[in-house]
Amino acid sequence: MRGNSLMEDVFRFADELGPTKIIHVYEPSVGLKAVLVVDNVARGPAIGGLRMAPDVSTGECFRLARAMTLKNAAADLPHGGGKSVIYGDPKMPKKEKETQIRAFASALRENQEYIFAPDMGTDEECMAWVKDEIGRVVGLPSDFGGIPLDEIGATGWGLSHVTEVALEYCDFDLEGARVVVQGFGAVGKHVARFLTGKGAMLVGVADSRGSIYNPQGLDVVALIELKKAGKSVADYPDGKKLDRDAVIDIECEIWIPAARPDVIDENNVHRLKAKLVIEGANIPITYGAEKYLHEKGVICVPDFIANAGGVICAAMEYQGAGQSAAFQAIEEKVCRNTRLVLEDAATKGILPREAAVDLALQRLKKCMGYRRWSLFSSAPGFV
Repeated sequence: MRGNSLMEDVFRFADELGPTKIIHVYEPSVGLKAVLVVDNVARGPAIGGLRMAPDVSTGECFRLARAMTLKNAAADLPHGGGKSVIYGDPKMPKKEKETQIRAFASALRENQEYIFAPDMGTDEECMAWVKDEIGRVVGLPSDFGGIPLDEIGATGWGLSHVTEVALEYCDFDLEGARVVVQGFGAVGKHVARFLTGKGAMLVGVADSRGSIYNPQGLDVVALIELKKAGKSVADYPDGKKLDRDAVIDIECEIWIPAARPDVIDENNVHRLKAKLVIEGANIPITYGAEKYLHEKGVICVPDFIANAGGVICAAMEYQGAGQSAAFQAIEEKVCRNTRLVLEDAATKGILPREAAVDLALQRLKKCMGYRRWSLFSSAPGFV
């Protein structure tokens, strides 16, 4: 797909880091409309999830790819950042979904700079389809010798450890702390499971169809079973049913966004009643909202530090490691980086995101300086 508006997007996104490549794929015979953004490959081939949703965009894809560049650099992985999106309902008939994902993978067969991984709207089975087409993928089912990221809760595992480190900078303990999770999918359900297993109390949770609140606590296992049955968390019988966005208003100590981008912005951030925010989703909070929280004394651990567990696990899988080694690497890396970022933020009086970006850029630019690619870092590709 070519055109002036697309070229304008390319140049609007470009900076000293990337993107190195933006590819639009359109295959009308199967109803496929998709985008790949490879942002930066100075550290190695890009790893980034394949997202499927009806309202994705090139702009969102780029922002997510940039988040992956920073995430992989901060985690000190030998990978760059990329992201791919398919415009479509992830609940479409399975055969149609498989056809579209296979067609997209096939269209990107020659793009060795990008490694597929699961994301919102895709899962391990989808990655198996990609492997069958092109072989360049992580997050595979265990039957394929992979580490099923969503099934084992790699991102949630990391988030639970990030929370424990962040509590060193808070005035409350995890035992009895009230937790609210916005989004109860592969990330949200596992971080809720891990944190309640360590003594926290889940009091509120939301999915795309509603919220449920109980100040005495919610049963995580029962909520997971509801979701397995195709129901909403709002169908949980013992609590107050609320609309989806009301999850922002539930008072708690720890608030975890684990769904879509920009759920907290300058217009609704004043409604948040929490002491600690752990960003489980990618780009869930705008910079202006993070700045507001910082000024109010709320610690906000940014996405590419907090939710790196999934991509660390994916990188370990790509290197042939097993689940136990991956979980150990997740714990070590996210704990170290969270402590570095929060200590730097406290010492310099800056936002945790600013400290996190500094950390990632130091590691990324050092690698860029070693590579011939750095000579062309401001010239994105266009297909």
